[in-house]
Amino acid sequence: MKEVTGPELAAELAAGKSPLLLDVREPNELEISKLPGVLAIPMGQVPARLAEVPKDADIVVICRSGGRSGQITQFLTDQGYGLVRNLIGGMNGWADQVDPTTTKY
Repeated sequence: MKEVTGPELAAELAAGKSPLLLDVREPNELEISKLPGVLAIPMGQVPARLAEVPKDADIVVICRSGGRSGQITQFLTDQGYGLVRNLIGGMNGWADQVDPTTTKY
C-alpha cells in the first residue's frame, strides 16, 4: 500500500499539485475538521459510490488516524485504481505535523 505523510501532502498542495482528497470519515467527523476541497464519502458507502471516484485520479484517502483510510486505499487498489495513497496518521497526524490549529479528536 502506498502512503503519504502530512508534510509530504502539504508540500504537494503548496506546489500546486491537486490530488483528489477522499475523506472517508462520517459527516459528524467532518464538522470537527477537514481539509478544503475533499470528496466526502463515508467508508461504508465507498463500494456503492465508486462511480464518484475517478479511476485515473491521483487519490489521497483520509480519515481520523489512518486506519479506515488504509482499508479504503487497499480496496481501491484492489478495484484497479492506479495511484491511491493513504494519509499516514490521518487528520490527527495532519494536526501534529502540519497544522496545529486543526482540531484533534
